[in-house]
Order: sequence, then C-alpha cells, then structure tokens
Amino acid sequence: MSTQPTRIFVARLLGLDVFDPLGDRLGKLRDVVVLGRGEQRTGAARTPPHAVGIVVEVPGKKRVFVPMTRLTSMDQSQIICTGLVNLRRFEQRGAEQLVVGGIFDRKVTLVDGSGDAVIEDIAIDQQRNGDWLITKLFVRRGSSTSRLRGLRRGHTLLIDWAEAHPDDIAEPQGALHFVAAHEDLKPADFADAMQEMSDKRRIEVASELQDERLADVMSELPEEDQVTLLSALDNERAADVLEEMDPDDAADLLADLPTAKAEQLLQLMEPEEAKDVRRLLQYAEGTAGALMTPVPVILPPEATVAEALAHVRSEDLPPALASAIFICRPPLETPTGRFLGVVHIQQLLRSAPPEQLGKLVDKNMEPVSDQDDISVVSHTMASYNLNSLPVVNKEGRLVGAVTVDDLLDHLLPDDWRTHEDGAPFRKLGGRIG
Repeated sequence: MSTQPTRIFVARLLGLDVFDPLGDRLGKLRDVVVLGRGEQRTGAARTPPHAVGIVVEVPGKKRVFVPMTRLTSMDQSQIICTGLVNLRRFEQRGAEQLVVGGIFDRKVTLVDGSGDAVIEDIAIDQQRNGDWLITKLFVRRGSSTSRLRGLRRGHTLLIDWAEAHPDDIAEPQGALHFVAAHEDLKPADFADAMQEMSDKRRIEVASELQDERLADVMSELPEEDQVTLLSALDNERAADVLEEMDPDDAADLLADLPTAKAEQLLQLMEPEEAKDVRRLLQYAEGTAGALMTPVPVILPPEATVAEALAHVRSEDLPPALASAIFICRPPLETPTGRFLGVVHIQQLLRSAPPEQLGKLVDKNMEPVSDQDDISVVSHTMASYNLNSLPVVNKEGRLVGAVTVDDLLDHLLPDDWRTHEDGAPFRKLGGRIG
C-alpha cells in the first residue's frame, strides 16, 4: 500500500467508495476492524491495537471483510483494493472490534486523572512494515455527544492512544448507553448505525429499545437482519414488536420465517392485529393485495371536511396515506362496505369545514383489484400521479391501499439505499486473511 498519507482518521473514511485496480466500484466503506488492546510485553510499552481490515457494504446492504493487506491505496477520497474478497457476510472473530460499531461514542477515563471523555474519532498510522496501528483518539469532554447526532458543547482533545485507560477501550460500549446517545435519530439512521454492528451487538442494542422504536427501526433493516433480530427475541416480545409494525411490514417479515414459527407468533399477537397480517399473508407475492396496507384513512360519505382533516393531521400517519380519504359504506374497517371513491387532500383544503365528503368524491379514480399484478398498480399510479391507490376485492369492498413508498420499495433493487450512482459492481470472490 502507498505510504502517503501515513495517518488517517476513521470517521473521514466512512461512506467512501472502494474500487478495484481497474476502477470498478465494489461498494462503500462502513467500518474498520481492529484487534483489541495490545498485550503487555515484558520490559516494553503496550503495543497499540492494529487495524486488520475494513468492512465494505456491497449490494443488498451485505457487509464483507477486506483485509488491510489487500488495500493498495487508502486516503480521504477513495480506497483501492486488489485480490479476491469473500462474499460471505462479515462476522467478528475473537478479539476483533469494530471502530464505528464498538469504539465511537465510548466513554473513557483519561490516565492523567483529569476525568472522562467520549471518543468521537480515532487515527490510524501506517508503520514502516505496512501495519496500521491506532495512535490517536479524538475525544470530547464536558458533555455527552454522538458522532451521528453532531457535535455538542464541550471541548475536544487529540490524545495519544495510551492516554486513555486500555480497559475502557477494550470493553464494548454499553448497549443502553448507545440507545440513549442516539435516541433522537430517525429510524432509518438508527438502522444504518445498527448495520455497523456485529450480530451479537445488534441484538444487545435491540433488547434495550422500546417495542415501538424497535419496530420502526427493524422496518428499515434488510430482511435478513430483521429475521435475525426477531428470531433472537423471546416469542412474547417478538409478538409485541410485530404488533407495533405496520401490518404489511409485519406480513413481509413473517413470510420470511419458517411457517411453524410464524404461526406461533401470530397466535401470540392480539387477535385484531393478527387478523390484518393473516389476511395479507394469503395474497400471492407480486399482487396488489400483498403490497397494500389494510389500514388507510376510511370515512363514510356523511363525514365532514373538518373530520377528515382531523384524521390526516395525525403525526402517526405516513404522508402517502394522508394524501387521500377513502369513502366507503359501513363497515369502515377493511374489508369495508361498498367502496364509493376518494377525496384528495387538496379538495379538502379547498372546501368548507362543514361540507360532507360524499359531495366531494372523485368518482373517476378506478381502484385496482387485490389480485392485480404489481405492473397494473405501477402503471395506474404513474399515469395519474397518485400517492396512494385504493384496492378492492371482487365484491367491490375496499381491502386496503397501495402507497407510492411501498411500490418504490418493491420496484427498486434491493441495494437502492447504498447503490447511489448506478455504477456497476464487479463480483467479489474468496475471503483472504
């Protein structure tokens, strides 16, 4: 590897593209793997921890290991590697630690007795023999902070690795502390942070989250990680988390579990919550019924504009579902009575509060059948620029609605969150090191 620059701060590497020597993009750097604190040698100073490799996120949010010996160039703009890399998912081995997932945001005690500090970054230096060692810690004193939430008040210091107690750095950051430090993160950002962890640590952090928060975060994780987390929970709690998820997300997750396990969890769920999920599980994959949410905003024609606006103001309602009110005859729970039409939010904003919704119905919007293929759904939504589309059964009863975000999640490739520039990826081959 090139010896320039000899010092790199890990936080500045995060998200950088990793390329092969031909210029093909392999993925993005998500973490650096280091071996724990060095052993105390007789008559010599402690050896600093050394970096043994990087974690690269390839398509499908899969994370693989690339040894430092395979890196031919690493600077603040890009990383170039050579050789073959195993496509098998990265798992920590023995004393390995993840810098982002396990060291950042760690509270340490300074050896000079001046108090505690929080690690915000670390510097690794390349030695003459090619090894990369942890040499510096960038820490903040005075207030709690989080790298993911931005800098907080307090002053920063760049200290030698040896100036912090080694036991503090060797012990994993407590899962409860991690949750508290990142409580303000949006679910998608928290899920990204959990992606930087080992399976073991991810499970520890999940155990500290409230059911509703865990449900929101899990919905943002890849299916494989969702299954791993749910399977690690005891059945009672797993059922509680499923109840907090949107029915369509819960159905997708249960569909990935063994049939017996899925049925066991459904039995533990509240009957009303389980009913919606069971109904979704009956639809074949690739149909409107499998994609829809069974709980859109549904009101009778006698309801007023004021009532409708009160419903769509709910902060728990996704924007796509808040864009339209579905007008039906009772019963108003899906499957409803006869579907009458849709009232768009723009129409609500232009109408008097006492006006009845039945007079504002857009009767020109044709619903799709719950058995229609996704191609029919996408064509209809694109043709009429819709945020949500009603779905009815063969009796003309509303059974749910497909939203544009659910449709996009289905149509986009699995790696759409990380494959930002559309550049081709070359296939990786065998883990070395």
